[in-house]
Amino acid sequence: MLEIKCPFCGKRSQNEFSYGGDGNIKRPALEKEISTKDWDDFVYFRDNPRGKHTELWQHVSGCRQWFKASRDTATHEIFSTCKMNEDFNE
Repeated sequence: MLEIKCPFCGKRSQNEFSYGGDGNIKRPALEKEISTKDWDDFVYFRDNPRGKHTELWQHVSGCRQWFKASRDTATHEIFSTCKMNEDFNE
């Protein structure tokens, strides 16, 4: 079983967490015109990287906080986690 270190609560079972998607996606600016193509690209088209990647996770069965995780998508190894407003200490 995979253990994930919540930056707020410490190590917990993966069953307490929910995957929130790619942590590198930049939302289009608010109150700015955006083309249909650019909106479609943002909503529907994502990279599916193999290897080390930044992801968003939520501790749904604990503190309910969102955080970032640096994880290898091939091996599932989690290198580090941090709060949303922090950078990884790698």
